[in-house]
Amino acid sequence: MSIISKASKVFRGEPSELENSSTDVRRANYSKNSDDYLLALDIGTEYVKALIAKKTRGTLKIVGVGKAHEAPTNMFAGAIADIAGVAKTCEEALVKAEEMAEVRAKEVIVGIAGELIKGNTASIKYRRPEADRPITEDEMADIIDMVQKRAGEKARREVAIETNNPDVEVRLINSALVSLRIDGYKVSNPIGFKGKEVIVQIYTAFAPLVHISAIERVCDELQLDLVTVAVEPFAVCRACLGNDLESSFSGIVMDIGGGTTDIAIVEDGGVEGTKMFSIGGRSFTHQIAERLGVSFAEAEKIKLLSDSPKMSPELRQKFDKAIARNLDVWQAGVELAIEEFDQLETLPNQIFLCGGGASLAEIPETLATGDWYKGLPFSRRPVISLIDPDEIEGVENTTDRKLDHTFVTAMGLLRVGIDTLIGTGDDRSIKAKLARLLRK
Repeated sequence: MSIISKASKVFRGEPSELENSSTDVRRANYSKNSDDYLLALDIGTEYVKALIAKKTRGTLKIVGVGKAHEAPTNMFAGAIADIAGVAKTCEEALVKAEEMAEVRAKEVIVGIAGELIKGNTASIKYRRPEADRPITEDEMADIIDMVQKRAGEKARREVAIETNNPDVEVRLINSALVSLRIDGYKVSNPIGFKGKEVIVQIYTAFAPLVHISAIERVCDELQLDLVTVAVEPFAVCRACLGNDLESSFSGIVMDIGGGTTDIAIVEDGGVEGTKMFSIGGRSFTHQIAERLGVSFAEAEKIKLLSDSPKMSPELRQKFDKAIARNLDVWQAGVELAIEEFDQLETLPNQIFLCGGGASLAEIPETLATGDWYKGLPFSRRPVISLIDPDEIEGVENTTDRKLDHTFVTAMGLLRVGIDTLIGTGDDRSIKAKLARLLRK
């Protein structure tokens, strides 16, 4: 089943609001075994979203949903700016999810975003000293280690330049196999093959240690056991791939949040890379507030109702003028980010959107109608769609709350979390074996 909604009209409208809770203290005791459950925290610029799911090897069953609004100073460009403030907002979202699930999950997977997150596909050419000896798992582990070290040094140099800090530390967050070739021949399972030259492409994502430390501190404040941190566009890609490790899914994924736009490209089931830039839904709200002379909160209400017939023609005209320049700048950011994926001769012609920013109808419309794509290696105009959470394989919402495209990232985080804890799919497959090596 396709993960993309089959509706011909792009979804428009305000994200569904979850019930408010005035509970300030999290319930400590529930009858269910918390070890059977996993928590995903999508810590965004505008909202924190929490999902609690029952662990299984097949379908993850969502049993608790929570959502809480961030204070304006909690986040900056997708990264935590106020640890205490973010912890408080997470607490609010967790209370809602835990009360719905009647369980307090201990293990958590947390998403991370921002311009200083470096996700790229690194390639290494390895000449084997004994071409007639079959390749073993230990040898593949050594090759993977070389790729990750090389990618880590590149990421550290890039972050050092951007932060003007030569001593910056970075940490590996996510790693996934893209492709393998032995003596020029593409293989899906290198174990047992003989050959002289092995070329491995692996997607790796690194983040500054200061960002990781902030997330770890938030988890400590909430008394949660951090399973792993995941780059959010990578998590969305993981949601798209579903249970099939041999998936041939290709597409461009855009997670448009409040503070950043995160872009990932998947080609034939492999994540080619992730790029991020600091323009999201909040920048549009600021423009509306400035041009219309209203408060930020009022501008947010106007933005969310922009597709409503209740908006007067006069207000519509002012609204369109307010966001026009921001749309142009955002579109240019998309073009520049995708342009950096220069390792692909042809880009996938499907673009899948998620995140709160995608609710602003003008964003998918400008992608669907603009000429921005003509300077990029698309074979034709890309097709724009919202990701439908109901059609994401392997994650089932068993609550009575309707989840929309704004919860896709959190659903992807659940998949990354279960991958980390128990592995994915058929343990006999090479991608499952290599996934274990990549996580070591």
